[in-house]
Amino acid sequence: MKVIIFAGGVGSRLWPLSRKKSPKQFEKIIGDKSTLQLAAGRLQPDFKWQDIYVATNSTYVDIVHEQLPKLPANHVIGEPVMRDVGPAVGLAAAILARENPLEPMVILWSDHLVKKEALFRKILLAAGAIVKKEQDRIVFVAQKARFASENLGWINFGKEIKKTDEVSFYSFIDFQYRPDATTAKQYFESGHHAWNLGYFVATPKFLLSLYETFVPNVYKGISQIAETWHTDAFHKTLEDIYPTLEKISFDNAILEKLNPANAYVVPANIEWSDIGAWEALKEALEESEDKNVTQGRVMLQDTEDSLVYNYGKQLVITIDGSELLIVNTDDVLLVAKKTSVPKIKKLVESFNGTEHEELT
Repeated sequence: MKVIIFAGGVGSRLWPLSRKKSPKQFEKIIGDKSTLQLAAGRLQPDFKWQDIYVATNSTYVDIVHEQLPKLPANHVIGEPVMRDVGPAVGLAAAILARENPLEPMVILWSDHLVKKEALFRKILLAAGAIVKKEQDRIVFVAQKARFASENLGWINFGKEIKKTDEVSFYSFIDFQYRPDATTAKQYFESGHHAWNLGYFVATPKFLLSLYETFVPNVYKGISQIAETWHTDAFHKTLEDIYPTLEKISFDNAILEKLNPANAYVVPANIEWSDIGAWEALKEALEESEDKNVTQGRVMLQDTEDSLVYNYGKQLVITIDGSELLIVNTDDVLLVAKKTSVPKIKKLVESFNGTEHEELT
């Protein structure tokens, strides 16, 4: 069973820690490890290093090797340009199909937190066993919702179809992306909706068949690239063809057209969190909603419900603070209300073409 960890995003919602030169997945957000290192580490010991691949931007290939020194040198796929998730997942499937088209593959993301790691691995292995027997299936791994989130995608599932190794597999109905508050509340209370994590298990052969059917032009391009895998021509072929592929999301390319009968859902409480934004990181790490989350040299007095991350040498102190976000780096000090976090991305985008562009 193979695993592809995607680690190519920029992550402007975690600015000023996350920058173009070193995005969030390579930074020490939790303890002394990056989220990429955590993503690879939580697969041990059930997955060996030779079973793990990382897909990233070509700019970050050296960083991946530095952070994951046990990863085989040729297991990092460096995309020359960003063409969205559709071509990225397709290329990974096409490459693994050259290795073994019927060996199950897992798609994961590098900027998440999973606290129940043993259960997570158990689910992946059970899903792998299913798709090995039922090769025209894709298994989605979902998180049982903790609250009515408007910022996450949701997956609608039906009745339990089967159970193996204490892991329950349900029928798949459809996806919904970022519903409004009323709809999110309905999903949360329904008992048949869970957060969609973007995690799934399938065989490369089945996944490629979906590309061939739904996005034939992308399929043609990724197939041409994969044909040169493990040859001297691979990097040139990748650089020539990949930028010409249609820029399309995986949802638009494949999931919206997928026959529900070809999928299962495993909704489970693996204590997953998307820590791609500061408020999500606080929710993932806080003991309770009014508690503070800190890192680095920080002193808080009469302060509640705040996140203070200090990557600098000086001491950061707050007095009588509430619902604050403070992030201190070597060249930027960000101070904002916790509710203002969604404005960070627009702020960073406004720096383009200005004297502050080097800070993005």
